[in-house]
This record gives sequence, C-alpha cells and structure tokens, in this order.
Amino acid sequence: METDRRSSIARLLSSCFFLAFLVHSSNSKAEVHHHDFIIQETPVKRLCKSHNIITVNGQFPGPTIVVRDGDTLIVTVVNRVQYNVTVHWHGIRQIRTAWSDGPEFVTQCPVKPGGTFTYRFTIKDQEGTLWWHAHSSWLRATVYGALIIHPKEENSFPFLQPKREYPILLGEWWDQNPIDVIHEAIRTGSSPTISDAFTINGQPGDLYNCSSKEINTFPVNPGETVLLRVINAALNTELFVSIAGHPMVVVAADASYIKPFSTSVIMLAPGQTTDVLITANQPATRYYIAARAYSSAESLPFDNTTATAILDYDCNCLPEPNQPPPALPILPAFNDTLTVASFSAAFRSPTFVKLPGPVDEHLFFTVGLGLFDCLPGQICGGPNQTRLTSSINNYSFVLPSSLSILQAHQLGVPGIFTPDFPAKPPVEFDYTGKNIGRELWQPEPATKVYKLKFGSVVELVLQGTNIVAAENHPIHLHGYNFYILAEGYGNFDPVKDREKFNLFDPPLRNTVGVPVKGWAVIRFEADNPGVWLLHCHLDVHITWGLAMAFVVEDGLGELEALEPPPVDLPLC
Repeated sequence: METDRRSSIARLLSSCFFLAFLVHSSNSKAEVHHHDFIIQETPVKRLCKSHNIITVNGQFPGPTIVVRDGDTLIVTVVNRVQYNVTVHWHGIRQIRTAWSDGPEFVTQCPVKPGGTFTYRFTIKDQEGTLWWHAHSSWLRATVYGALIIHPKEENSFPFLQPKREYPILLGEWWDQNPIDVIHEAIRTGSSPTISDAFTINGQPGDLYNCSSKEINTFPVNPGETVLLRVINAALNTELFVSIAGHPMVVVAADASYIKPFSTSVIMLAPGQTTDVLITANQPATRYYIAARAYSSAESLPFDNTTATAILDYDCNCLPEPNQPPPALPILPAFNDTLTVASFSAAFRSPTFVKLPGPVDEHLFFTVGLGLFDCLPGQICGGPNQTRLTSSINNYSFVLPSSLSILQAHQLGVPGIFTPDFPAKPPVEFDYTGKNIGRELWQPEPATKVYKLKFGSVVELVLQGTNIVAAENHPIHLHGYNFYILAEGYGNFDPVKDREKFNLFDPPLRNTVGVPVKGWAVIRFEADNPGVWLLHCHLDVHITWGLAMAFVVEDGLGELEALEPPPVDLPLC
C-alpha cells in the first residue's frame, strides 16, 4: 500500500503541470540524500513575453525535495550566473549547523559566479511542509521550491490519510529582471515596481493574457481526500487562497501540526506554509483555485490581479469544447483585515503545550518603515525628497561585506558587528498613532546583534509602527520555531494584554504576521548555537533594513556547540 501511494505521488508530480524531484526513504532507517542545484539562466515565457530568469536545474519553480524526519540532505550549489547566490532552507532548525542556514553575509559569504558550496544538514524532529529559496538580493523571485518532510516510516499523519497530495507554491512574477527592479529602487530610494502577476506552481492562470493554455490542473477523483501543501513564495505580497465549492480543513502550518479547523479561505504571508485537506465531494467538473493579494497598507500600490489553477475531477489538462468555465471562489476584499485576524486566531496546537520558562529575556522590538534624509549627490525618490528605509528598534540593519557575522563571531574578528542591539526601542512613543513626530522617522544604519546565552528563554514583543505607513509584517526567525502567545491591535500594554496570552495551546510557527497597527508576542528557548537572522519576509523591507540578528552562544559540551565550519565555505 505504501509503495502504491509513493508511486501515485511520483506519477502525479511528474505530470504535465508540475516538474519535481522526489526523494523517498524506502525503510525506517534515516537516509542521506544528495542533490545538485545548478543555478542558471533559463528562457521562460509568461504573460505574452519571454525573457531569461534565474532557475535551479532549469526548473521554475525549482525541484521539490521529499524526505523523512531524521534524513540528511547534502545539496551542492553550482553558480553559473552573474550574481552572487546563497540558498536558505526555510524553517529547518539547523541544529548545530548554522553554516548551512544560507542568508548571505549572516551565516556565510555568498557563492560567487563560477563558485560552488555544499550545504549539509540533518532534519531533526520536524515533519510537514517547508521550502527552500535563494537568500541573496531578489533572486528568491524565481529561485525557490518545496521541501516536504514526511514522518518516519513507522509513523503516520495525525489526520485522515489523504489519497494524494500536491505542493502548491504561490509566487510573484515580473515582466522584467527582478534584480533590475530592486537595483533601480535602491538607486532612487523609492518603492520598487510592483509585480505583473501572481503564479501557482509557476503559472499565472487563465485570467491573464496569453496564459489560458498554461494553467496548472490538479486532478482528483470523486470522494477522495486530498492534502494540499500551500507555500507562499511570493516576494512582497500576502495572499488569500480559496477553492470554489470546497471548504478546507487546516491541519498544519510551518511544518507544525495544529488543531484542525475548517475555513473557506486561507491567508499566507510570504514565508508561511499551510497544509489543508479537501474532500472531492462536489459534482464532477472543474473548479478554480484562486489566489489574490491581501494588502494591509493604506494607499500603497499593490498587484491587484488573481492567479488561478484548476481542481479537475475529470483530470483534463485542457478544457474540452463546450465545457463550461470553472466556478470561481469568492475571495475577501484586498484590505479585509478582519478575515485575516479571524483566520490567525483559529490556530492552536493539537494538545496542551509545556511552554519553555521561566523567561530570562523580555524583549520589545518595534518593526516598521522609515525615511532617510537626502544626502548631497543622492537620488531621493521617497516622500518629500527622502529615501525609503525600515528598521527594528530604530536601527536599520546593514549587511557586512568582508566577512559573515557568523564567521566574525566564531573567529573573534572585530569591526564586522557590534553586540549592542537594544532590548527595547531607544525612545518610547505612540507606536501606532496618527501623528508620529518626524524626528522618529529616521533610523540609524548599523550592524548590531543581540547576544543570548545557550538555553535562555526569550519572550519577544513585536510591535508594529505607523511611521510612513502601517503594514502587516511577516517576521521570520531563522534556526527556531516559536510559540505565538498572542496578537492584538494598537500599542502593546504589558499589563492588560498579558491577560490575552494563550499559555495552554499556542501554535508553533517560524513566521508570524505582526498585525497592521498591532503587535504579536512570541516565546522560544535559545537552544541552538549560532547566528540567527530575524527579519521581515517582505523582501523589499529586508532590503531596506527591517532585520537584526541573534547570536546564541555555545552551551556546555560538544552537543551544545556549533559544528566546525565546512572546508568549502565560500570566501568573501
């Protein structure tokens, strides 16, 4: 039965609508999986136009990797393009292997054109849907793929076994080179050009020009239960997703199981994954799967288009003559924050959680946008002759260039970073107020880290601000999962809002959406040594500096210490 199931999945994912690599364990022993990732230019046509994009192995999206909990991955990246590149394994804990985490100039120097680097890590006590993506400039626009972790052979899903499963990767498409887009924005200090389309497994769908023949189709049989592994790989946009006529049962998020709940629409921020079960119990025809933007920032432009794919009961990759058009689901309005809040509040861990504690580090980080004053000789395309920026606790993160932070930390090299990132904002103010003083709009550029002792318990308040524009910020922490204790709106009140904390069954995530004009509180134990980036997963915001890094010191003994650096670690 298990062999038949694996064969069925392999046939489905190698069909006309999705090209992937599948790697499955055939027994209960942990396995080692080797992959070559060739970073190359590939001609691709979308929206009536054709141009070269950066891909892995010529695939868009890149290859899907399927492993089991306990397996080891060895992935050799070969860079055949003109840009520096790194690969981040989003959501993988990287226990003692921070060298393989991937963010450039944080844990490694990038792989230069013509260079190679081999990522090596073991998956420990994780299962579910994660993904991998480039972590250099805006290469992530096209360099990404699914990373699916099945339970160990002797284990099973804690929900109804699906008849089949599909990865669904949501993306964002530009009719030009995304690297040129962000370089122009950096040059002018203004917002980058918005995307031209969204994609589902690399295709925009038939609501766009020239796309009707390329729409992805997902075949199902009547009565089947199907697992959809949804990943938001879009660069800068949170997305609503719905399926016409089919409620979804959410069973996992960010590779952590949750208490199942039913919904007609899901919302994923960039970086997040959501696993849903659907039952094919509707009349046997074709139904749209649709994705459209959730844009929380007032008055800022966004891509107001809709990507589609098709759930097909008859497994027709192309519509037959006289076949009625698929049914289209009803999606929320682009600014429907109430639906987002209701959806986020539904997440709970399956059982009682023994939270790490007591808390050793109480941290308070403001996250938001800002403006740099225009300097002589600069082009300043921001409001009132300024340049757009972003920050955490009024520090706009600057990546080093001569050495990675992790290398500098391990080798004791001075001048790369300073260990004085503040535990709270330097100035307290009305964070979500309407009239924030202009003296608070300009952050200080710096490369600062916050040091944590091994085993310390961290409780972090992430407070959104209304400087320039308030927005829902998806904050991702590398190297860790964390419990989301509470979310709310307005300024966090340390007395009243603490009463809202869920200390019984909070969800475990690796990316949290800090609500627009609101806050979120997370807790984690610093039990993984290394340097770990905390940043907004809207790539324009991390480009502007909405990031910081934790340095988690070694504990006692070899098992609480970072492994030695790889011999092939790239040089800057």
